Amino acid sequence: MGMCLSKGKRLVGTGETNGYSYEEPPSQPQQPSTQGHHQQQPSPPPALRVVDPNAVLGKPYEDVRSFYTLGKELGRGQFGVTYLCTDKKTGMQYACKSISKRKLVSKSDQEDIQREIQIMQHLTGQANIVEFKGAYEDNNAVYLVMELCAGGELFDQIIAKGHYSERAAANICRAIMNVVNICQFMGVMHRDLKPENFLLATKDEGAMLKATDFGLSVFIEEGRVYRQIVGSAYYIAPEVLRRNYGKEVDIWNAGVMLYILLSGVPPFWADTERGIFDAILQGEIDFESPPWPSISNSAKDLVKKMLTQDPKKRITSAQVLQHPWLREGGEASDKPIDSAVLSRMKQFRAMNKLKKMALKVIAENLSEEEIKGLKQMFSNMDTDNSGTITYEELKTGLARLGSKLSEAEIKQLMDAADVDGNGSIDYIEFITATMHRHRLERDEHLHSAFQYFDKDNSGFITRDELETAMIEHGMGDIDAIKEIISEVDKDNDGRINYEEFCSMMTSGTQQPKKLI
Repeated sequence: MGMCLSKGKRLVGTGETNGYSYEEPPSQPQQPSTQGHHQQQPSPPPALRVVDPNAVLGKPYEDVRSFYTLGKELGRGQFGVTYLCTDKKTGMQYACKSISKRKLVSKSDQEDIQREIQIMQHLTGQANIVEFKGAYEDNNAVYLVMELCAGGELFDQIIAKGHYSERAAANICRAIMNVVNICQFMGVMHRDLKPENFLLATKDEGAMLKATDFGLSVFIEEGRVYRQIVGSAYYIAPEVLRRNYGKEVDIWNAGVMLYILLSGVPPFWADTERGIFDAILQGEIDFESPPWPSISNSAKDLVKKMLTQDPKKRITSAQVLQHPWLREGGEASDKPIDSAVLSRMKQFRAMNKLKKMALKVIAENLSEEEIKGLKQMFSNMDTDNSGTITYEELKTGLARLGSKLSEAEIKQLMDAADVDGNGSIDYIEFITATMHRHRLERDEHLHSAFQYFDKDNSGFITRDELETAMIEHGMGDIDAIKEIISEVDKDNDGRINYEEFCSMMTSGTQQPKKLI
């Protein structure tokens, strides 16, 4: 499942992608936030406002639904779900991130949420940063209400546009660097800059790019050396892997994004996370393969300076913004970049909902022999015979097996296995999480998964068949289905054949094919 657990380290997921954080015990707990409640309603008299001792935000509970109507699901991450929400008084639409308190297991998890709120409050109102509206809490969850970025993810919009130039890449990189510059000026290190964390404010041409998800961000303390391994595999800076870093990591993250903007793939690839880390530490950057020969020397110069191994020698955010290629009206050319870059970018993002569903289907169809032992292990852990394993049952069961995993590592295992995000693991989720990945590549498993979707045995997965399967698994809407078909359907005939399906299932971790 792409997990990289090791004894005594904390591994925290940060979303649908491969974001994580290994952390040692925090040296200084953050103070709980006391801000963020809705301004439109007067507070009840102090005598009625009782703070629950278990309150994450350290303030009386407020029902977010008193102020906002929660609508459709916009996205699902490891800690919770983001919904469309509408202000009852003004009719304005926002995004509401709901974080289940069942998933905030330790004091450290609670401090992370408090810090995320503090940082968003601190940065709100700045250009290129998503605006924060307020924080609420009830018995079940913490709710963060923020600006709705209706334009969707940055890379999705680039791919949808279908044409692209160095000047367009420079404009995007300039917006990303504005975020780095603002954060550093205001004493914040983001630590998880990646394409998924940049959204467009609207669907309009020229919409403003907004940074979001400050879940791994910290306030910069002068003279402090940071040692927690945090971030997402492709984007992690070498000094983070060496456990000795500071604010320069955000420049590296932005440099990786610029490399992807110009070539369609990350600079460091491998078939495992460990392999990616080794490639990052080696630091060899490919500027030979297409499209690089046709990319300007000025662009390559900036990428090299941002991806300098030694953070002390790395270009600063102010210097990046002054670079001749990046400056407004600078050297970046308007000549179109090879369209194959967009198709590589599309491939890079192809670990989509269909792939996750297919993994689940394969788990459902593994033979008794293949899952021998796993079924028994599940039964042994499911002490109340409910058919699901709770966090406590998993913890107790692993302890009985002599497991030395820390609480936070068990929580990570739980989060990775809990596909539908309901706080417990059912049998199929357990098998999906524990089966060996190499079984996936066996042709008969791919074939049985394909047949599961291809209900009429036509040899194709159609839009209707996909829709049926996704509804059955409670995943996605019509837009998601369209997106999946367009990502996987290489010959653009509106349906997915077996070859396209196999290509999707086995791609995403291997070195991408070179551009022709």
